[in-house]
Amino acid sequence: MTNVYLTQKGLTAAKEELGFLKETRRRQIAETIHQARQYGDLTENSEYDAALEEQSMVESRISELENILKGAKVIANPSQQDFVIIGSTVKIEMDDGIDEFTIVGRVEADPSKKRISNESPLGLALLGAEKGETVDVATPIVRYKCKVLEIK
Repeated sequence: MTNVYLTQKGLTAAKEELGFLKETRRRQIAETIHQARQYGDLTENSEYDAALEEQSMVESRISELENILKGAKVIANPSQQDFVIIGSTVKIEMDDGIDEFTIVGRVEADPSKKRISNESPLGLALLGAEKGETVDVATPIVRYKCKVLEIK
């Protein structure tokens, strides 16, 4: 099993979601299945089929969360550092301007919220970089450079 890097907030959220799915959502789906069975013929019962499909998705998510939590390594809130690590917020300069990202584990990555995975091309290139350093980023489509302006 590989390590799954999570912030303390991400770990708490994963535990809460797992608890909700196991304690509440399972019970709700079981009740929906029970009610759908009462409608009679299961071969043409769309409510029953939908409930079984939802049950399958919930059980899959439970399994995924349990695996994430088994391999979880909590990222300590970084104090002042001289180089980029997982948990760092980095201000960078690229061709199209200045941007700021927080480097997180793949489970918490959300580019729309400026949270990029340590396994992404940009995240991987930034790890270990120092303030003022220019790094090369290679994606399957393009190569570019970015300069580290600030590390928080």
